[in-house]
Amino acid sequence: MTILIAVQKEEILRRTKEQLARHSEDARILCFENSPQALAAARQEQIDVAFLDPDLPELNGLYLGQYLQDLNPLVNLIYLAESEKYGYEAMQQHASGYLTTPAAMEGIRREMDDLRYPESEKNKKRVFARTFGAFELFVDGRPVEFKYTKTKEIVAVLVNKRGSQTTNGEIIATLWEDDGNPERKASYLSNLRQDLQNTLMSLNLNGIILKQRGSLAIDAEKIECDLYDWLEKKKKSKYTYMGEYMSQYSWAEFMAAELDEISYSFDG
Repeated sequence: MTILIAVQKEEILRRTKEQLARHSEDARILCFENSPQALAAARQEQIDVAFLDPDLPELNGLYLGQYLQDLNPLVNLIYLAESEKYGYEAMQQHASGYLTTPAAMEGIRREMDDLRYPESEKNKKRVFARTFGAFELFVDGRPVEFKYTKTKEIVAVLVNKRGSQTTNGEIIATLWEDDGNPERKASYLSNLRQDLQNTLMSLNLNGIILKQRGSLAIDAEKIECDLYDWLEKKKKSKYTYMGEYMSQYSWAEFMAAELDEISYSFDG
């Protein structure tokens, strides 16, 4: 766990760090007296919990909290304020906690024991790829909407390849089975890749797609997928293959035939 403290008063900063060090001995604790340095650190590594002073100079703590949420939607924001006047704004941000100083020191351990996003919950993967039946990509339980339908199909191709790098040529050959006008299709693919990047960036999922020169891959470790779970756990999987696989794509029929054979072997 990485904890960030951004408080302008040195005494409060010191005491907060001491309390957290006692409560979370294995945590990495980053301390700052201003927002720019705190934000720079948050851009370098994921922050799990942030104790913020709403009255920070330059960029107040509420704005800093919003930036931290943009970087990590599951960050736990806990405000250390001199009064309750920022309580409504903190509530609108869905902050994990709000403490008033100096009595705040007594509540730090309580807030750490009652985080809005506990570590156990954060281990759940935000992305789920459904391949049995019609393909769909979900983030935080909601279907992802891409600008182009072919962008979604690219994701399906990458999920089907299970983490292997897939070249631009392979993607083009899969999405467009005919060989007509390859230059136009290469240009179209460039637009699709940009749509993919923009959509995933808007969802704070920059690391899901692994890019190399002229190829793409899905980071299989960062997503939950019914196919992956079923192939690994077989009958013990919580997902069941019922004979349909990415049913809206004709190219997926080859994999469906392979899955049929694997399914028959389970009963053998």
